[in-house]
Amino acid sequence: MNAIDNLPPLRDVIETHGLNARKSLGQNFLLDLNLTSKIARQAGDVTECDVLEIGPGPGGLTRGLLAQGARRVLAIEKDARCLPALAGISDAYPDRLQVIEGDALEIDPLEYLTPPIRVAANLPYNVGTELLVRWLTPKAWPPYWQSLTLMFQLEVAHRITATPGSKAYGRLAILAQWRADAHIVIQLPPSAFTPPPKVSSAVVHLTALPEPRFPADAKILSRVVAAAFGQRRKMLRASLKGVAPDIEDRLIAAGIKPTERAEQVALEGFCALARAVAQK
Repeated sequence: MNAIDNLPPLRDVIETHGLNARKSLGQNFLLDLNLTSKIARQAGDVTECDVLEIGPGPGGLTRGLLAQGARRVLAIEKDARCLPALAGISDAYPDRLQVIEGDALEIDPLEYLTPPIRVAANLPYNVGTELLVRWLTPKAWPPYWQSLTLMFQLEVAHRITATPGSKAYGRLAILAQWRADAHIVIQLPPSAFTPPPKVSSAVVHLTALPEPRFPADAKILSRVVAAAFGQRRKMLRASLKGVAPDIEDRLIAAGIKPTERAEQVALEGFCALARAVAQK
């Protein structure tokens, strides 16, 4: 029994349109509409928002978002095979779903969306991290989106939400947590997907902060963090040697021991170091 709308169950949709998931497109479909509705609810109140969805596939999350009352959904889909299935959803929700065939990395969604905007997606695993980094590094902050509700492989989700001292802590955690609140809100076993991937997955919800958590120049912070974690086993005085010739003095000025390793330094420390490096 399909509980959220009057459209056919997703397994029937996939069979009707011959939508076997393609590894080359990073596809793993969610077919349980109760689960896609649960994910849609994690996006918060969407009734007054436009929602951007990347890689809707047969439309499970799309239907969840529309059933939750999303004002409008813009779905960007690279796989032309999925378009007829998505057209059926569009017919059931007149004027509330726009589908664009194309590559999400090449399309400017702001041409089609009206603020406030939320993003919700079961991201194709081969572009998920790149899209997240783009959403977190716009030219100006705050960004166009209020929140991101995104499916990742569990290992990536842990890297986004990691804390200092853990193996997962690194560039992605600092990038995400500098400008957003990030939490894992749902964990999913491989069996939740068709076909089942080899690893577990998780939904991460990120809420944009009005301004970065600590002051720092974005480019300098990125350079410092990349250098520090690029050689994470080395002490910072060695891994950051290329950042500034007097890096030990700048580390001390930022309140960081030069003998520390990158994974020991909290976000606030890296921001202080970026400010110290920026000093002439």
